[in-house]
Amino acid sequence: MSASSGGQDAAGGPRPTRRQVLLRLDPAVHDALAHWAQDELRSVNAQIELVVRRALAEAGRSPRDARPLPRRGRPPSV
Repeated sequence: MSASSGGQDAAGGPRPTRRQVLLRLDPAVHDALAHWAQDELRSVNAQIELVVRRALAEAGRSPRDARPLPRRGRPPSV
């Protein structure tokens, strides 16, 4: 399943699709995660990706070809 319809990235190359994952969480865990995400001005999805990336880095398993996380906030004016 892809979450993106394709297109091009900022460099003009093909934009890779993002993977969708069904995740079941205990309601209390989801509530805590949602509160944490809100405190850091992120969506729950972005917070989950951040936590997973940190865990991969801590375990020495970060993929070399992973794109950086998008910056938070408004995009720069063009």
